[in-house]
Amino acid sequence: WEIVVLLLAIFSGSLAGLGVARLKGYVWHPPVFRSVWLVFLGFLPQWLAFYLPSTRRLLTDNQASVCLVISQILLLVFALANLRLSGMPFLIFGLSCNLAVILANGGFMPLTVEAAASLVNQAVLNSLAIGERISSASKDILLPGSQILFPWLADRFVPPVFMPYRFAFSLGDVFISVGAFWMLSNVSSITSELNSGDA
Repeated sequence: WEIVVLLLAIFSGSLAGLGVARLKGYVWHPPVFRSVWLVFLGFLPQWLAFYLPSTRRLLTDNQASVCLVISQILLLVFALANLRLSGMPFLIFGLSCNLAVILANGGFMPLTVEAAASLVNQAVLNSLAIGERISSASKDILLPGSQILFPWLADRFVPPVFMPYRFAFSLGDVFISVGAFWMLSNVSSITSELNSGDA
């Protein structure tokens, strides 16, 4: 879910950055990040706990939730290390929102029943257990809005019906995407950052 939203922001931000750079007569360059190794280290726990079948089935729900929290913290540390970049404050705020709602709701991202109902048919929805993970590959737990702490930070938003790929996303994901888009499309900030690095 958040990866889909983030990839869309990166793709559209890069296109916008290339377009603006061409109009201004610049050569577009992506931002220069510090401590990039934190990104790989941050995604590793999620990869093991949710994406790699051979490892995720060995982990309990508690262990998977610890992996998710550690992952979010490491990505937040990476973002803080790159606070100087334009757009990064939005990205940091989004990561903080996601971490807050995950910690407040037992270590997983809550998915509202209303959002789930717009993604799957009623028969599938009825088969899902309230308060439990959607599946071993999911970071979400299904909860009614009234049972969610910080409900506006949960996975409660869905894309328009005309989009072919259906998923739920959070307010934090929106801020992360805005930050990523701004960072990649802001040519003037990228240029000044590169110039200051050469000084």
